[in-house]
Amino acid sequence: MTKFKTNEDRLVKMAVQGRVANASQFAEFEIAHDGTPFALPSTGGIVYNVKTGHNVFDWEGDHIEPGVSAILDEDKRSSRANMGFNFLACIGNSARILNGEAKGKRGTVTGHHGGVEHVTIDFDEATLYKLHLDDKILIEAFGQGLKLVDFPDIKVYSLDPGLLAKLPICALTGHKLEIGVSAIVPAELMGSGMGHNNIGTGDCDIMTHDAQAVKKYNLDRLCFGDLVAVMDHDHSYGRTFRKGAVSVGVVVHSNSMLPGHGPGLSTLMTTSGAFLKPVIDENANIARLLKIGIYRKVK
Repeated sequence: MTKFKTNEDRLVKMAVQGRVANASQFAEFEIAHDGTPFALPSTGGIVYNVKTGHNVFDWEGDHIEPGVSAILDEDKRSSRANMGFNFLACIGNSARILNGEAKGKRGTVTGHHGGVEHVTIDFDEATLYKLHLDDKILIEAFGQGLKLVDFPDIKVYSLDPGLLAKLPICALTGHKLEIGVSAIVPAELMGSGMGHNNIGTGDCDIMTHDAQAVKKYNLDRLCFGDLVAVMDHDHSYGRTFRKGAVSVGVVVHSNSMLPGHGPGLSTLMTTSGAFLKPVIDENANIARLLKIGIYRKVK
């Protein structure tokens, strides 16, 4: 975990504020990829027992967001204000509750979820049980615009500099970086979220409905917070296929049975060329690195 030269001293740090997002139901029944109807918990709310670090397949839910889901405006999810809230909140940022029983308690931003336009935040368990659905949450937004000065071909999005310093990365010759990831996924498995041109918000789903592919790439081991590399995927200016490109993101929501969906990946780094070299590292999970979620020490 090497210290890299960055432009951190030039980044803008600002407050953005949202509140707990209500849990949603999108239809009485939804139809799975195999034609089976299902009715299960989904996005939003305060989720008490699903945490960053848990396996994404272990839950009777669809697109479950671990911990707390936050939003600025549920009625206008695509508004400039709500998209600004999502864009500016970076993974690893500190979040603080402003009112209610949990006033003053701090958590950590763990991801973005596109479509619903939620920011996911990890808090300790005691705080979760004190938190109310109308409580306000302020995020100390810091990270957008971050650059790796000596690696100009690698773009960085939605990454708190403090988390960058903890990532399992090391420099290689030729302005390349080696990065530890929990899984390496081929481009053909990427589904919902492809073509989205705002890389600082939202996510792209890893499709998990082909049993052979799940086994081949060990996708059944995926956990919330895992770092995952996608090969031949360029997220420089939008999520697209490009031969030789590499993108790395963090798993932000649970598996989904919907066609074209699966565990969601929020982008952290991308290169149009072969300037990122992913290697398997079973410890490559932000919950481990930040000591949050299931790896938080119980006081």
